[in-house]
This record gives sequence, structure tokens and C-alpha cells, in this order.
Amino acid sequence: MKSHLYLALLVIAFISCSEDKETKNQVTKKEKYDVVFRENLAGKYEKWYLTDGSFKYIYNYTDRGRGPEISEEIVLNDQNYIVSESITGVNYLTDSLDETFNGTNSTATWKNPMGEKEADFDGDKLYFRHDGSPAVYEILAQLLLKAKDNKVGLYPKGDATLVDQFSITLSNGSVVNLLMVKGLEMNPRYIWLSDNEMIASISGNLHIVREDFAAFRKELKTLQGTYEDEYLYNISKEVSNKIDKVLIKNVNVFSKEGNIIENQDVLVDGTDIKSIKPSMGKVLNGIAQIIDGTGKTLLPGMFDMHTHNTKFRGLLHLAGGVTSVRDLANNKQLRQLGEQFNKNEIIGPNIVTYCGIIDGSGPFANQRNVVDNLEEGLAEIQSYKDLDYNQIKLYSSIRPEWVKPLASKAHELNMRVSGHIPAYMTASQAIAQGYNEIQHMNMLFLNFMSDTIDTRTPLRFTMVANYGRDVDLKSKEYLDFVSLLKTNDILVDATMSIFENMFISQKGQPSPTYSKIISRLPLIEQRAFYSGGLPKPGNKVEIFKESYDNMLNALHDMYQRGVSIVPGTDGLPGFLYHRELELYVKAGIP
Repeated sequence: MKSHLYLALLVIAFISCSEDKETKNQVTKKEKYDVVFRENLAGKYEKWYLTDGSFKYIYNYTDRGRGPEISEEIVLNDQNYIVSESITGVNYLTDSLDETFNGTNSTATWKNPMGEKEADFDGDKLYFRHDGSPAVYEILAQLLLKAKDNKVGLYPKGDATLVDQFSITLSNGSVVNLLMVKGLEMNPRYIWLSDNEMIASISGNLHIVREDFAAFRKELKTLQGTYEDEYLYNISKEVSNKIDKVLIKNVNVFSKEGNIIENQDVLVDGTDIKSIKPSMGKVLNGIAQIIDGTGKTLLPGMFDMHTHNTKFRGLLHLAGGVTSVRDLANNKQLRQLGEQFNKNEIIGPNIVTYCGIIDGSGPFANQRNVVDNLEEGLAEIQSYKDLDYNQIKLYSSIRPEWVKPLASKAHELNMRVSGHIPAYMTASQAIAQGYNEIQHMNMLFLNFMSDTIDTRTPLRFTMVANYGRDVDLKSKEYLDFVSLLKTNDILVDATMSIFENMFISQKGQPSPTYSKIISRLPLIEQRAFYSGGLPKPGNKVEIFKESYDNMLNALHDMYQRGVSIVPGTDGLPGFLYHRELELYVKAGIP
């Protein structure tokens, strides 16, 4: 009897403590935001003000079966810097998150995918989480507005700078601020504030907008776009040089045979290379602008066969030496961007192939040019042709019975057909229905697994990661498939580097895909490449590695058997291309 009474008292005490804790830390106010992805309401973001002065955040959105689901708690000091933070949930690839930070008594301790560490901390720098909600952007914006030199130190390293801010009156008369921040990502981060609180963060296809400003989201996007354009126009003016004739002196030349020819003089006139000759030393003044190429190598601009271009990505392509690209799915305004690239209004590559995307409706739709029936799909193909697009890309939610008539329509218009393999089809079936090329090596490997796999979902990755090692490259099934690729002249756009990052990288370690450049990347890009790709519990690390190695083996085997293969990335613009080529060499392709 005593033991029962004691247990009851313990339960009462526990409940009492729980209620007491809840009473002390109640929600006093909530701010709610819409999360819009590719123009569709995809999730929510909430900021809770608690009675003890701390904050709680809820953040989630979905993208074709992927997307973050995050709960975050933050405590700020008197200067508005984070002194305590806890983040739990899952990241975009649905791998678990468990990040903490505590900074007290001149010392900070933290745990994130990069490890557990301790260091000195004075409470005057902003801890920038590895992965989490948009909360840190609002905190950073508030700190930047108070900073004397427009700069805020980040902890444990780095800094962010307020480059510019704009006071803007919206159509309803509201006066809001737009902040342009650099130092976090490849591109500037834009943060919208009203009365010193964040009302929106618009970054590419991902828009986070407070509910009371939701009706003005498109207006905010348009206004931000004008400032983004002005920023890019100014860069183009600052770094561009108009040259009629140029002589590159004493440069090593990478020849079309793959050799290095040392100490050459290369004369370029307009768009033509007029001559490549051994360096002769002195040059008469006035013939051309001289560039000293001593100790450098001149090679043709590189050609990424799988990109998705935006006005910000153009700079990165050229910085990485990629001067021509195929765009394999974009909106219908891409032609306008291509013209801006060509006119040098915005710096960017030559878009050689324009590929329009079509997807079927459903919960996992790509959300760009979604059609509900075959007739709409046929009309979309005609629409793309009228815009002078060269190719059509079919996506995973296309109904299998639509593939043949859609492909026939495209071929009638002299357009190529490529894409993902639609759900519940195999690659062999897609080829029989009219595909000219296939994107991504995983779509080829799924051919040997089942025609019942829902490729709209992350199963298109996890099935290959788990069972790709079992694909027998000497089996009749595989050899017949490769023969089908060869006979039908099917182009394979393998994008091997994105699967290396998904299958091989491990949480807490720099991804091998980006390890050679990671130290040169901005803070957020660096941290993203420590996240480990797909979740790898138990013995999955070795299984996924064996599957990826088999994908490389297949790439080499297809090459040897005469299948047409092109290097494309579908990733970090301009710089992932180099890794793609390295992986081809690793596979055995010279």
C-alpha cells in the first residue's frame, strides 16, 4: 500500500512540475507565415513568443515527397545574439536533425552535423545554425540594422554585411524595408522587414511570407526582382571588357587532341581565333590588346549538359569556366533570360538548348507546367515550340499512357523528348514510347527493379541506393537494355555527381563531391555539404557505396559499348561540372 501511495505521489509531483513548467512558459503571441514553393502553398512557418522571453519556431514544407519538418527554440541575450538554441526534426532529405548551442560564462558549446565543439564566447557574435528555420535571418537583419559598420560577426567564424537597404511603399500604403545581405550564400540574401520584424524572405522558388502580407507576396517578389536586376546589371558593367582584338601571349594551349602545347601566342579577332603560333617574344604595339598568359593554360569553354538557369547562376557558370549550357527544364521566361545573357545585360553562359518541362498533376508534381490531361499536355508542347524551344522534358507524374502521344507530338514538331521515367514505367517502356534521352543514372538502374515503383517519391533514390549494387552488368537483362540504348541512339545524361553527394557523403564529414572547394564557399553552402545526403542508418553506408560504385561501373560499361553519354550536373552551377568529369575518369572514361 505504501509503495502504491508513493508511486501516486510521484505521478502527482511529475504532473505538477510539468504543469508548472507549462505555466511559466506559455505562448503570449504567434506570428504565422505561408511557405510557398514554386507558386504553391507548401507549408508553414510559425514564430511563438513565450512568457520567459524565449522563442519557439515551427517550420515545414513539402517538395515532391521531400522537405524539412523543424522545431526550433531560441534564447537571446540583451544584445539580441543567440545564447541558447535547440533544433530538432528532419532536413530537406528527411534525415534527422539534432542541433544545440549554448553560450554562457564566456564559453560556448555546440553540437551539429559538423561535430561537438567548445570555444570562447563573448556573446557578441551570431551563432548561425547548420540547418533550421528562417528565424536566424530575422535576428541577423535586426542586428545588421543596429551595427555601426553594417557588419555582424558570425560564430564560430565569418561575417555578414548589410550591403544596401531600401524603404519601399507598397500598393496598400504600407512602408516596408528590403535588406540586401551578403556573406552567407553564393547570392545576396534579401530580407523584408516591417517595424523591425520579418514579413518575408523570398529566395528563388521558396517564398516565406507573413499571413498579413500574403496578399502582397507577388508584389514583394516583383519589387525585389527589380533590385536584384539592378545589382546584376551593375556587376556586368563593372567586370566586363569590350575587346576587338586580343593577343594572349606565351600561354599553354589545351588542344582538341587533349594535349598541352606550351608557350603559344593566340590571336583572337572578335569571335574568331585567327592563329595559334609559338610565342615570338616581342609584339608591335597597337595590333591588339595584350594578355600575358605565362604559366597559365588556355582551354575551350566547358559545356554543362544539364542545368537550370536563373539570373544569379549565370555568374557562377562563367566563374567556373562553363560558357555553354543546356537548360533542361525551366519556366517560359527562360528565353528572355537567355537574351539578357547574350546581350551581356546579365553575365551568363550561352544557353544552347531550351527544354520545356511538363508534369502531370498530383501530390508530387514538379509544380512547373502541370497538366491535368493529355490535351493540355499536347497544347503545352505546341506552346513551347512557339517559343522556339528545342526539347520537351517529361517528369515523374506524367501518366504512362500519355507518353507515346506526347512524344509523337514533340517529334512532329522536330523536338527531342527526354526526362525522368514516369511513375509505374520502366526506362525500356519509355524508350519504346518515344524517349530520345534519359536524365539521371538512377532512372536507368530502376529499369532492373520494378515497373511498380512510384518514381514521383524519394523511392527513386532510395531503391537505387539500397539495391543498385545487385544490378548484374553481365546479365542478359542488362545487356539487352544497353543494346536498346545503343540501337535507339538514346542519350544518357547521367549526373553522377549528385548521386555521389547523396549516396557517399556522411553526416559530419565534408562531402567528397565538394571537398576540394568547400573551404572557398560561403557559410551556408559549406554547412550544407556536411549534412550527409540520404539518411544512412546501420550498415547503409557500405551498401550505398557499393551501389554507387556499381553505377560508375555501368557508366564505364555503357561508354565502352558505344552508348552516347553527356556530362551534366543538375547542381552547383559552374563548379560541379569539374567533379562530374573527375567521376567519369574515376569510372574509367578517358
